[in-house]
Amino acid sequence: MDRRNFLKVVAAGATVVAVNPSLIRGTLYANDGRLYKTYEKTQLVDAAGAPIKASALLKETTYIFNYPYASTPCMLVNLPKPTSQNVELKSDSGEMYTWKSGVGKDRTIVAYVAICTHQMTHPTPNDSFITYVPTAGKTMAYEKSGIIVCSSHLSAFDAGAGAKVLGGAATQPLQAVVLEHAADDTLWAVGILGQDKFHDYFKEFRPELKEFYGGPAEAKKLVSISAKTVKLTEYSKEIIQY
Repeated sequence: MDRRNFLKVVAAGATVVAVNPSLIRGTLYANDGRLYKTYEKTQLVDAAGAPIKASALLKETTYIFNYPYASTPCMLVNLPKPTSQNVELKSDSGEMYTWKSGVGKDRTIVAYVAICTHQMTHPTPNDSFITYVPTAGKTMAYEKSGIIVCSSHLSAFDAGAGAKVLGGAATQPLQAVVLEHAADDTLWAVGILGQDKFHDYFKEFRPELKEFYGGPAEAKKLVSISAKTVKLTEYSKEIIQY
C-alpha cells in the first residue's frame, strides 16, 4: 500500500520522530498533547457500494463521505497538481504537527474533515457553505482559487498544504483525514490528524443530529468497513459559495 501519509511529530526542542499512523492504534501523543487518532480502517465506496478508484476521481470536484462518525462529513478532492510535502501546522492549543502530503499516483488526492474550525460550518443534506473552489473559479475569501472556502465567514484553507489557514476568521487548519492508497487503486481512511473538534460539534448540533441521524447515539456511531462517497452536489441540495 501507498503509506505516504505518515505523521512526523515535531515537539518544540525535542527530537523529530517519524511515525506511520497505519501501524499504530489509539491516540499518538507528543510532549504537548494529542495530534493524531486512529479510527477503523474504512474503504471509500460509491453510492452503489463499489470501491472508489483513485484514478477515476474527477479533478477539482468536491466529494463527501462521513468519517470517522456517521454524522461527521469529510471532503475528498483530486487536486490539479501535486500537493506540498511535510507541511508544518499548528493547532489553536499550540501543538505543532506535520501533514505529510496527498496520496495517489501523482500525490494529488486529499481529504479533510468538512467542519470549519471557526464556527463548525459543515455540509448538511439541505445546504453547504464549505467547499473546494476550483482554480478556474472565483472567491471573495482569497486572491487565488484552487482552495477550500467556508463562505459563512470567508475562511480560506490551502487544500494542497494540509488545509492551513490562508485568510478569514479561522485560526487553525481543518482536521485532515489520513488516507491510504492501495496497490489496487482503492482508497482507505485510517485516522484523523489535527485538533479534535468532534465533541464540540456533537454538542453544538444536537437538534440537527436528531433531524438527520435519529439522535446523538446514532450520529456518534463509528464508521467501519466502508464509507459512501458522493459528489457534494449530490450530498447537499444547495451549495453556497462566495
